[in-house]
Amino acid sequence: MSASPAIVTRFAPSPTGFLHIGGARTALFNWLFARHHGGKFLLRIEDTDRARSTSEAIDAILDGMHWLGLDWDEDTHYQSEFAARHAEVAHQLLESGNAYRCYMTNEELQAMRAEAEAERTQFRVRSPWRDCAPDEAPADKPFVVRLRSPREGETVIEDRVQGRVAVQNSELDDFILLRSDGTPTYMLAVVVDDHDMGVTHVIRGDDHLNNAFRQLAIIRAMGWPEPVYAHVPMIHGHDGGKLSKRHGATGVDAYRDELGMLPEAVFNYLLRLGWGHGDDEIIARERAVEWFDLDHVGRSPSRFDLKKLESLNAHYIREADDARLADLVAPRIERLIGHALDAAELDLLRRAMPELKPRAKTLDEMAEGGTFLFKTIPLDMDERAASLLEGGASDLLARVLTALEGLKDWTAESIEGAVRKVSEDAGVKLGQVAQPLRAALTGRATSPGIFDVLMLLGREESLARVANRATTQE
Repeated sequence: MSASPAIVTRFAPSPTGFLHIGGARTALFNWLFARHHGGKFLLRIEDTDRARSTSEAIDAILDGMHWLGLDWDEDTHYQSEFAARHAEVAHQLLESGNAYRCYMTNEELQAMRAEAEAERTQFRVRSPWRDCAPDEAPADKPFVVRLRSPREGETVIEDRVQGRVAVQNSELDDFILLRSDGTPTYMLAVVVDDHDMGVTHVIRGDDHLNNAFRQLAIIRAMGWPEPVYAHVPMIHGHDGGKLSKRHGATGVDAYRDELGMLPEAVFNYLLRLGWGHGDDEIIARERAVEWFDLDHVGRSPSRFDLKKLESLNAHYIREADDARLADLVAPRIERLIGHALDAAELDLLRRAMPELKPRAKTLDEMAEGGTFLFKTIPLDMDERAASLLEGGASDLLARVLTALEGLKDWTAESIEGAVRKVSEDAGVKLGQVAQPLRAALTGRATSPGIFDVLMLLGREESLARVANRATTQE
């Protein structure tokens, strides 16, 4: 691993599932801090749990990172590749007297745990092998390697988010560094990897705060530089509970694929979820890099609010390029209508974007709102649209059909003039004409402006749809 710049951060997910929204925020904060300081942001896949780590999960994490635009420096690191190095450090700790071989059996550990439960005290491993001389070790008996943790005094962390946090060393146990099969534990691997990769700032969820005290014991035993810690509060659901499936989607992929969010909206929302810059809500990527710091990360858990995310998404939809949006919406429309869009239909969808964008909070809503463009006669009607075609609607549609057929030029101005004249001649408000006309043209009670709909559908299709309802309704 090459020499590191002044600031190095890392995101180190375990590949046991999708990229969780909380993990994505952790990655974002690490990315922003590194980019703000002109440093390095590294990605390390902590795949030492081979039974639970899957290639599908790794792909999902990488895909989510790419989607959010969180590029990383160097190649992706895989923790499993460094197992020999982890074991090497454990043996160095043995040689220096900062670790020891423990021959306790599972039965002895269970008895110790039962005793703690009976005394209602917290279970701590107190190994009888901690202070034994090497020549007292039994031959050919399995052992683990434990860290000889300090017993006196306290360990203090000046956390950049949590402030000063201290724990009495008597509360720490001699945790395992190497298992009986010689494989390293997570606690050891993390410390060695962070050191070897030159990580200067460990920014992660506050559920790892207790781990930091144990990891510092390894760092100090090795005489390595201590990283700066910043433990970020967890994300809670709307009800204050830890964010979970009961609150809805928890994976980044679901916000993209199932809820129709844009990456810039999710980026902006996660940025503001626990970090702030005055009253600014809309913060572009470049501005976020310029402004981000650890001083304004809050100490209290944030609550995930889907309505706020949707509001941000609506903003970014309005700002997005029409061609890009059409490409994102097209597959969603194809799923709804059951066939692929041809070149002419794709062009129509792009032209419709200015009318579809202002009404939608998500890509799914845009797709739902745009399906009318690709329907065929007879249109299927939603319940409200069907109700708009009852009563005297057929007569009004017949009048509209006659007026539209008589137009020489199919322009927005001439169309609006013709429809308005129908309402005036019929002695009704414009809405009483526009609503059944909307239903006849779209099969829905809501749509873009009715004159925009007529322009997008074009003369031939518009007249055919109106004629179908004007002649079939009683």
